[in-house]
Amino acid sequence: MSEQLISVEKARLEFGGQLVLQDVDLAVSRGEIVTLIGPNGAGKSCLVKGLLGLIAFDQGKIVKSPGLTIGYVPQKLHIDEIMPVSVNRFLKMVGGVTASEVAAVLNEVQLQGHDNTAIQRLSGGELQRLLLARIILQKPDLVVLDEPAQGVDIIGQQSLYNLIVSIRDRYNCGILMVSHDLHLVMEATDRVLCLNRHICCTGHPDSISQHPEYLKLFGDALDGFAVYTHHHDHEHDSHGNVVPLGSGCQHWDESSGCKHGPDKESQDG
Repeated sequence: MSEQLISVEKARLEFGGQLVLQDVDLAVSRGEIVTLIGPNGAGKSCLVKGLLGLIAFDQGKIVKSPGLTIGYVPQKLHIDEIMPVSVNRFLKMVGGVTASEVAAVLNEVQLQGHDNTAIQRLSGGELQRLLLARIILQKPDLVVLDEPAQGVDIIGQQSLYNLIVSIRDRYNCGILMVSHDLHLVMEATDRVLCLNRHICCTGHPDSISQHPEYLKLFGDALDGFAVYTHHHDHEHDSHGNVVPLGSGCQHWDESSGCKHGPDKESQDG
């Protein structure tokens, strides 16, 4: 059984007499991607911030794995236009990293050649990749991403989600992600929690996409959209290279119906 990294039981939160969260349970384990979805105002960001200790729940018991390290990318990051910070310098602010480590992580997130680019000049997708590169250098046990695809076009979003999966596979970390688009994160998550101040439904994305509570919340918005799923006749190794079926992953995850490698360094994404 995978190590549980962080959990909260019966989280409750009110702001100005208005109920924001009620009796919410959430847990994330190592090697697992959990996605929070829900409409605007559902309490997704508040749940994440409470879990990280950035705000205090009115009620709720938080349990963390001893020595847990967390990498967090907030929903919005303000970068002053007059601050001349290059990609290379931004990554070296992590501290204790070498030039070769910076070069390697830029290659991993497909930002090679941008070493001297001012971060203000990066596109939305490139900025998100840079933030993920910074997290990789921090070597966290748990990665928390609040709307990581915000401001990224739909093609870039799918590529970004694939990168998130590869980070989980390569570093065997847990990932908690906030999104509002289940049809886009289908292939990039193991478990979904549909939140609307309380947990409406939870499970594998295939089952959630047909759940009455999910359809009740998102039914109108889904008109004209087909939930994205795909099936491969191949797998990927730990470097992302295509390999024949059966040569990469061997561990069966009953909850998701997906095969993973013994150390989860290879998953089809």
